[in-house]
Amino acid sequence: MQNTPVASLVGEEYEVEVGPVAHGGHCIARTEEGRVLFVRHALPGERVRARVTEGEETSRFLRADAVEILDASKDRIAAPCPFAGPGKCGGCDWQHAKPGAQRRLKGEVIAEQLQRLAGLSPEEAGWDGTVVPAEGDKLPAGEVPQWRTRVQYAVDAEGHAGLRKHRSHDVEVIDHCMIAAPGVTELGIESRGWEGMASIEAIAATGSQDRQVILTPRPGARLPIVELDKPVSVMRVDEKDGGVHRVHGRPFVRERSDDRTYRVGSGGFWQVHPKAADTLVRAVMQGLLPRKGEMALDLYCGVGLFAGALADRLGDAGAVLGIESGKRAVEDARHNLADYPRVRIEQGKVESVLPRTGITDVDLIVLDPPRAGAGKQTVQHLAGLGARRIAYVACDPAALARDLGYFRTNGYRVRTLRAFDLFPMTHHVECVAILEPVKKDA
Repeated sequence: MQNTPVASLVGEEYEVEVGPVAHGGHCIARTEEGRVLFVRHALPGERVRARVTEGEETSRFLRADAVEILDASKDRIAAPCPFAGPGKCGGCDWQHAKPGAQRRLKGEVIAEQLQRLAGLSPEEAGWDGTVVPAEGDKLPAGEVPQWRTRVQYAVDAEGHAGLRKHRSHDVEVIDHCMIAAPGVTELGIESRGWEGMASIEAIAATGSQDRQVILTPRPGARLPIVELDKPVSVMRVDEKDGGVHRVHGRPFVRERSDDRTYRVGSGGFWQVHPKAADTLVRAVMQGLLPRKGEMALDLYCGVGLFAGALADRLGDAGAVLGIESGKRAVEDARHNLADYPRVRIEQGKVESVLPRTGITDVDLIVLDPPRAGAGKQTVQHLAGLGARRIAYVACDPAALARDLGYFRTNGYRVRTLRAFDLFPMTHHVECVAILEPVKKDA
């Protein structure tokens, strides 16, 4: 018996009233027939013509772009970037919203995720409901913060650099990224030909003048001679093992935070916004209030940002154990913290390494997990260590809310939560939650 093909709805248009914002950079709308649309380039309360970009007759929901604004929100502005809009670059989600409105939308997403996944109101999470801009980012509508110190350019078949379209491998060729930091822009990536390359990552350190590009060649392609507008070190991604290898210059960049310099090698993780590292260290330390001589864990520790800040404050009698899965990041962390004899860095996945350490109690815990969060098993283990305070740094409000629910089940409550707009123009937001054990009745 032959299966009847399911009809695609891509290209269909619906006139809809736009409902609330949803996690992921879009808003929710419903067609007259009750179909759910996730609509990009719209704002709550607007009436728009939405064109379907993904979905079939049987899909639970459809994705769509607002291609015509019939009744605009007072929060709408003309997108400052010429490459933002339906069918164009997918890097930014909210170019069409005033900066204050962007932060309100992010706050609504956090509140919705906390309520739905953790059963917490903002008051119960110790959060005032605001999303705070980074220092210097509070700009008038129409002006865009130049914050992105790492930009991953894609390269089209003709060798032109650009950025990926939303949920697509297609490349939107650009001549300038408005959210790129000046140190990235001054390299002139967009004005060069990149034949044979699949992608170029440009990195502009904020703690030094270090500049780096990481080239990913297409299979069998030779590396070009890299001549950019500023001195730059060059790395390449090996097509066989995926490793990052030095071509010339330093194999790392030097970043700075909390009055310390950190080496970050091979395109390793460092906060992308130039103010992010200091902002997050300050929020974590203000929440934990470390005391001399305490024992602390720094989980998913990267190159040692929070471990260094903790070690500074815990003194010679204190101790910090960092755990990180990336081999190069561990090497960097050990180098960065070599002057702290009471800091130890272990390599491996947190859920594997932590039980093997034999640690049964600690005073403080910092965890900054990847976007997927820490998960039920790890949270359960951490809650059993009896820390007087835990700082959870999160780049995804859904994973954060889910894990806060697990902590709640395991005897910890949220003392305070703070949210920071460290990814302006995008739907991403950074949160710092401080947890403490629930006091048991005497």
